[in-house]
Amino acid sequence: MGKIWRISGPVIIAEKMRGSQVYEVVDVGDDRLTGEIIGLEGDKAVIQVYEDTAGLRVGEPVTGTGEILMVDLGPGMVGNIYDGVQRSLVTMQEDIGDFILRGTRTFALDRDKKWRFTPSVKAGDAVGEGDIIGSVPETGLIEHKIMVPIGVEGKILEIHEGDFTIEEPVAVIEHDGTRRELTMVQRWPARKPRIYKRRFDPVDLLVTGTRIIDYLFPLALGGKAAIPGGFGTGKTVNLQQMARWSQTHLNIYVGCGERGNEMADVLHSFKQLKDPATGRMLQEKEIFIANTSNMPVVAREISIFIGITMAEYFRDMGYDVLLVADSTSRWAEAMREIGSRLEETPGEEGFPTYLGSRLSSFYERSGRVECVGNPGRMGSATVIGSVSPPGADFSEPVTQATLRIVDALYSLDVALANKRHFPTINWLQSYSLYADSVDKWWNKISNEYTDVRNEALATLQKEAELEEIVRLVGPEALPEDDKLLLLVARMLREDFLMQSAFHPVDTYTEPKRNHKMIRTIMKFYEISRDMVDSGTLVSDISALKLKQRISRMKDIPNDEFDAYVANIMSDMEQSSVHEEEGGDN
Repeated sequence: MGKIWRISGPVIIAEKMRGSQVYEVVDVGDDRLTGEIIGLEGDKAVIQVYEDTAGLRVGEPVTGTGEILMVDLGPGMVGNIYDGVQRSLVTMQEDIGDFILRGTRTFALDRDKKWRFTPSVKAGDAVGEGDIIGSVPETGLIEHKIMVPIGVEGKILEIHEGDFTIEEPVAVIEHDGTRRELTMVQRWPARKPRIYKRRFDPVDLLVTGTRIIDYLFPLALGGKAAIPGGFGTGKTVNLQQMARWSQTHLNIYVGCGERGNEMADVLHSFKQLKDPATGRMLQEKEIFIANTSNMPVVAREISIFIGITMAEYFRDMGYDVLLVADSTSRWAEAMREIGSRLEETPGEEGFPTYLGSRLSSFYERSGRVECVGNPGRMGSATVIGSVSPPGADFSEPVTQATLRIVDALYSLDVALANKRHFPTINWLQSYSLYADSVDKWWNKISNEYTDVRNEALATLQKEAELEEIVRLVGPEALPEDDKLLLLVARMLREDFLMQSAFHPVDTYTEPKRNHKMIRTIMKFYEISRDMVDSGTLVSDISALKLKQRISRMKDIPNDEFDAYVANIMSDMEQSSVHEEEGGDN
C-alpha cells in the first residue's frame, strides 16, 4: 500500500508503490477512487484518476489491485448505458439515484439476471480459442454467441442447457489434466486489440441511409472515416443518424466529452425509433457510452478504447459492428491536459507528441476480418469519429493527424450550414477511397452506378467552376448549355443531397431508392439537353411541372415511390419522343 505524495488535478503521484506495474488499476484515497498507473519512477507511481479528485489530501492511501483495466464482455451489454470506465449508469441509477457519488462501484453486467443458454457443441468435442459453444438470445435483434476465451482450449467434459447467470459455469473443459469452468462472461484489456485470423479489404457498402454518403462517398463495412466540422455544422446529428439507421448488426455510440443534453436526446430518441429493416426497436441493437463534458476528463481517453473493445468482441461473433465516437477532439484535449500536468514536452498547439500514434491505435482496430475459432465466420468493425476543429480550421493537429489515418472524409461546411443545407457535407472537399471497392456491391443494385455517380460529381464540379464566371458577369450572360448545367446541379443539391433528419420518410433512404432518385435527375438532364439543342430555353425547362414532381421525390412514402418514379420516367420518355418527332418535321 502506498500513499498520496502529490496532487495535480486528475493526476496523482503516490509514493511507496514499488512492485506496481504500468496500467495497473489502483484505489485512490479514503473514498477508493478508481485510478490507473501511467508511469513509474523509483518507488513513485504517476496515476491518472477517473473520478473527481476534489477533496483528496496528501497522505491518503493508494492501494494496488494487481489488475490492469479490463472490459467485461457478455450478455447484458446491448441496450445498456455506460460511463467512461464501463460502470453501468442504469444500475447506478437503480442503486443510488440520479447522481453519481465518488467512489461508487458497480458491475458492468448484471450478475443476478439469468439468461437462456443453448449449447451448440456436446460433451467430448474438442474446442479451441474463439470457438462458439452456444448462444443466448440477448435481444430480439442480437443473438449473443458464447465463445471460448482467447488462449483457452481443451475437450468438453460437461455442457448444460438452461438458465444461468453470467458467472455460473455453462461448460467444463479439460486440457492436459487441468479442468476449467467456462462462464458466459469474458474480460479483455481495453487497450489491447483482440486477435483474428486474417484481415481483408472492405468491399461491402455500409448502408447509412444518408444519400450523399451512400452514393457519392461510400463507406465500406470495416472501414474508417472522419467527420470534421466547425460549430453548428451538424457533426452530432450526422453521427446520430449513422448510429440510428446504419444497416449493421450492432451499433455502439460513444459520447466522448460532448454536451449532456445531446447525449440525453440520443438516449431518448432511441427508445422510440424502430429499425427499418426489421421493425424492432433500435435500442435492441445499440450500446451507449456516455462520458459527457461534465464528467471527469481523464475517462474520455479510456472510453474510446472500451467502445472499440466491445466492437471487436461482437465482430468476433461474426457480426458487422459500427462504432461512432463524438468527438475525438475532446479525447485529444483530455490527453493534452494530462500531458501538461505530467510536464511532457508539448507538440503542436500543446497536444502531446504521441497524438498521431494514439489516434492510430484507435482507428486501426477497425477492419473486416476472418474471426478466430469454429465455425468459420467473417465480421467487421467500422469506425467513424467526429473532429471539432476550433474555428473550423482543418489545419489544426487533431484533424490533420486523423486525415493521415482514415480512408473516408466527410467535410462539414459552415457556409452550407448558414444556407440551411443539411447535411452540410461539402461534395468538393469530401472524398472516399472505398468508392472503387464497393462498385461490385452497387452494381448488384444497378450496373449504371459508376457512370451515374461520376456524371453527378462532374456536374457539381463544373457548377463550382461556373460560379466564378457567374459572380463576374451574371447568369444571364451564360450560354444555354451552362444555364442548364447550373439548373441540374441545383436539382442535385436541393432534391438529392439535401436530406432532413427529422422527416419521417426523408430521414432514411435505402440504396435502391437512392439510385432511382439520382438516376431520375440525370435522365432529366439528358432529356433537357436535347430540348436545349432543339431551341428550348432553360427558363422554360425550369418551369416544367416535371421538374416540380422530381423535387418532391424525397417526400414520397416508400410504398408509393416506385410507381411515382416510374410515372416520371415514362413522361420523360414521351417528352423525348415528341421532341424527336418535332425535330424530324
